[in-house]
Amino acid sequence: MALDGVFLRQVRLELAPLIGGRVDKIHQPSREELLITLRTREGAYRLLINTGAGTARVHVTRADIENPKVPPMFCMLMRKQLSSGKLVDIRQDGLERILYLDFDAANELGDICRLTLAVEIMGRHSNLILINSEGRVVDSIKRVGQDMSQVRLVLPGIAYTLPPKEPRLSLVDDDPAAITAAALGKTGMKLPKALMAVMEGISPVFAREAEFYAGRGRELAVSDMSQDEADRLTFYLKKTAAELADGTNHYTVLRTQDGQFKDFCFTEIHQYGTLMVTSEAESACDTLDRFFSERDRTARVKQKAQDLFRLLVNATERVSRRTANQRLELSQCADRDKLRRYGDLIMSNLYRLEKGDGEAVVEDYFEEGSPTVRIPLERRLTPSQNAQRYYKEYRKADTAEKMLEGLIAKGEEELEYLDSVFDALTRAQGEADIAELRAELAEQGYIKRSKVKEKPGKVRPPMLFVSSDGYEIRVGRNNRENDRLTCKDSEKLDIWLHTKDITGSHTVISCHGETPPDRTIREAAVIAAYHSKARESSQVPVDYTLIKYVKKPSGAKPGMVIFTNNSTVYVTPDGELAARLAK
Repeated sequence: MALDGVFLRQVRLELAPLIGGRVDKIHQPSREELLITLRTREGAYRLLINTGAGTARVHVTRADIENPKVPPMFCMLMRKQLSSGKLVDIRQDGLERILYLDFDAANELGDICRLTLAVEIMGRHSNLILINSEGRVVDSIKRVGQDMSQVRLVLPGIAYTLPPKEPRLSLVDDDPAAITAAALGKTGMKLPKALMAVMEGISPVFAREAEFYAGRGRELAVSDMSQDEADRLTFYLKKTAAELADGTNHYTVLRTQDGQFKDFCFTEIHQYGTLMVTSEAESACDTLDRFFSERDRTARVKQKAQDLFRLLVNATERVSRRTANQRLELSQCADRDKLRRYGDLIMSNLYRLEKGDGEAVVEDYFEEGSPTVRIPLERRLTPSQNAQRYYKEYRKADTAEKMLEGLIAKGEEELEYLDSVFDALTRAQGEADIAELRAELAEQGYIKRSKVKEKPGKVRPPMLFVSSDGYEIRVGRNNRENDRLTCKDSEKLDIWLHTKDITGSHTVISCHGETPPDRTIREAAVIAAYHSKARESSQVPVDYTLIKYVKKPSGAKPGMVIFTNNSTVYVTPDGELAARLAK
């Protein structure tokens, strides 16, 4: 998976209407992203630039991206340099994976000067560099010093240099027959590798698709290709170039059978057959927006909540070890009746025993046939004291068993609670969700409370959906919202749903005294399953019952309830349905 030079060319063509627009806002959602709002006569466009190793790209986005309360230093610099600047050109050197965004902006003296943003899409070497009119680096989102690279430095004040480049043939500018001839000259290589060696700006998925077309599904080695296969390769390259030239190409998004985004390309992809699900996007920017939006949201949350993930993992491991040790102790208490029996047998045979005996050999009248049993004794104790020692150990084991059963139950409840918080954290949408989870963990004693009193935030309403039949479906984002939704904000005859024996959000259908249709209950169950730990599963059991049958036990942890009179429906989580019904 890669954003190649050909795809970047298509993005550049789509960004052409932004030329002439002025910079309105600049935000930096994460340390590797920049979001520039450009205002044109047609309206405002948000240009997202990402320099992550596996997510590097540039495109117009419609995604709702949350920005930090305090902008990072690079964001402040970009605002200082580019605020109200005019985008005058977007350039690309051939099919190199670099876009140059030229801006005319006023400096501190009010003079208009030319500034260039170099968006370098190069895997783990991706970067965003601001260059002044003299060709020197003002700053970059990732500074590259001598300790990181001996080939190319990216530091403020030094001259901007292009990354190393090898001469290659272009799909859009060179003759397809010449490309085929150059590839056939790479003897000893498989065809996809040969194509990538001679062509500029293509990704592995396109090279494999060219092989698939030329070999009709057969893997090809350059040295073994027939003339017919070479002709088919030339025809495929010519056809693709023509489609790119006249704008009739197809933007393809590839997903696995379970819905995970896998790859994308600027042309149709047939090489995977039925192993992948293909769908078509409207444009290059739409392709990138669809492909990366969910993945980026998850990455941003992980970045901002690393300490919480680490805390939850450590707490879970600690409670799991403690509970396992308690279970081991409990299993050892199972033989406590033998201790009492030994005490009784010693007491009934005191006349036969003396102080200093190492063991008591007596008849076990508790067993049928009274078999002989050997009971270990402490030589320094009298027979009566030995019997009392066994009674004492019996009482200790009996008390321990009762306590351990309660402690193990509490440990299992705590593990279930930590699992629910972890699940809510993985589904967090932004900083507000993370802040609520942080406050909840502080209430439960897992995090030290801040000494500085913070102003309590607004109580947010739950997530809202509307079923196809017009019924409101509300979903809690975390345990505290679940408690508020279930125990305070719902009526007794509303319908409550939750995944069966699986952590997830509380879901409530607002019925207003009516009985909703089965379709609404099923849609609510799908939404409940989607907002649970079973999001990627199928045939997920979801329990549902009336709110009046849901109770919160006294002292229970947030989000923990018990319920009765429930029914169960099996559904498959569907993100597209949830997005369609979201209000």
